[in-house]
Amino acid sequence: MNYLRFNIQLISIIIVSLIQVSWVLPILNAMEQNEMVIFDFKNSDKNENWIIVNDGVMGGLSKSEFFISDSNTAIFRGTVSLENNGGFTSTRTRPRLFKLDEFKGILIRLKGDGKKYQFRIRTNDRFDGVAYRYQFTTEISQWMTIKVPFNECVPVFRGRILNNVAPISPKMIQQIGFLIADNQEGQFQLEIEWIKAYK
Repeated sequence: MNYLRFNIQLISIIIVSLIQVSWVLPILNAMEQNEMVIFDFKNSDKNENWIIVNDGVMGGLSKSEFFISDSNTAIFRGTVSLENNGGFTSTRTRPRLFKLDEFKGILIRLKGDGKKYQFRIRTNDRFDGVAYRYQFTTEISQWMTIKVPFNECVPVFRGRILNNVAPISPKMIQQIGFLIADNQEGQFQLEIEWIKAYK
């Protein structure tokens, strides 16, 4: 009798587990289908797709670097200097089409230092020109997921907000990156785990 009761209980547990899995899996699959990984630094030890652009192009003295840490996260760090009319440093990807026409924005898993940063998007392969920015503020040593809706990205050119510029076109996105400016003199560090697009 005990053996029969045990088998019945075991079968019940298996049935309940199967029902739960059948209910959860479609949700997990839907979540995966609604997101696309652009960069997952935990699965990559290469950083050749990223370049540094500092205020040295304008005579400034700010310095920065972008590299993959021993923990397989991307590190963007350096020092912002306000000397010689400088005051910014940035990193961005080398130009390529990201094919994001079906997506509504970007998700970024990162850890900062309490400073304010800009996530920047460019819809061409030019070094200079119009960029679309999204500003966010980090918390000291706290992991955060930043959501960047494309329709909230503001067109700018060398720090000036532009009017009469078309909204960002996701299918034309060719460069993404990070920038720190706004008179935030001194050392900074931004650590990035992954970057995804969401629908």
